[in-house]
Amino acid sequence: MVTTIVRYGYAPIMLIGVNGAAIALAHAAWAEVCMAGLILIAIGLSFAAERVLPYSDVWNEPISDSRRDVAHALINETSLLLTVLVVPVLAMLNPFSAWWPSSLPFVVQVVIAIFVTDLGVTLVHLASHRVGWLWRFHAVHHSVKRFYGFNGLMKHPLHGALELAAGITPLLILGLTKPVAEVLTVAIAVQLLLQHSNADYRVGPLRKVLALNEGHRFHHLKWAGIGDVNFGLFTLTWDHALRTFSFDPDRRFRSDDLGMAAKPNYPAGYLAQLAEPFRASGACKFGAMNDDATVSPEEVAR
Repeated sequence: MVTTIVRYGYAPIMLIGVNGAAIALAHAAWAEVCMAGLILIAIGLSFAAERVLPYSDVWNEPISDSRRDVAHALINETSLLLTVLVVPVLAMLNPFSAWWPSSLPFVVQVVIAIFVTDLGVTLVHLASHRVGWLWRFHAVHHSVKRFYGFNGLMKHPLHGALELAAGITPLLILGLTKPVAEVLTVAIAVQLLLQHSNADYRVGPLRKVLALNEGHRFHHLKWAGIGDVNFGLFTLTWDHALRTFSFDPDRRFRSDDLGMAAKPNYPAGYLAQLAEPFRASGACKFGAMNDDATVSPEEVAR
């Protein structure tokens, strides 16, 4: 009974329940605290679902990476939440703030914000597999050796900031409001947890539309060219448009499929991972776009 709830109810609980609670609390006093609490609840649900119904039992076992992943999550999520605090200041300085569609229902405003953010982050994500210096920062995220919820929160803070800037700068220009920004922070955290979850949940045909774990596992394949697919943050809409979508319902994943083939000994410590992009050298090369490519994203940073 519990496993059935996780298999078919976990994704709706996160996508509709947690995000819905964020929408409901966005205009409350101390909304920032509420959003932080919802992110903590989402993390708790993520870990619980992975224990009840794991895709891989092995991926639930730490490999000396727990403290590092907590550090990544703490720094990146705190930065994301703090970003919301500057929205009112930017709104006052923004001559285009009247462009934001405040007359639309609040839920519609949130959907617009998610749609725009999805496009911006997806394009930077794709570029990070094509441009050498971007890949060196993004490689931190691809160094994972197990696929579980916290992986989504594991990224170099500079690369995370760049992705976030690409996603929300158009929104800020349009006059993004603070309540919408607060909901967006929760939605991003929820999405990253679901996208990298070790829970064996199901969403049916939506697995080819929503950027969740069934599709995102293909993005983390370490072999040349194969991981150059499924770049979307919230949806796979842009991957379909850019022809970077890939999915095989019969594929099973193991730990050996993850990581970076060209850098199997990538630093595992938090501070070492922050420093690694600055140590990498070499000319920028373009990553692979298909399974037949001979140059992998991992080779970019060599």
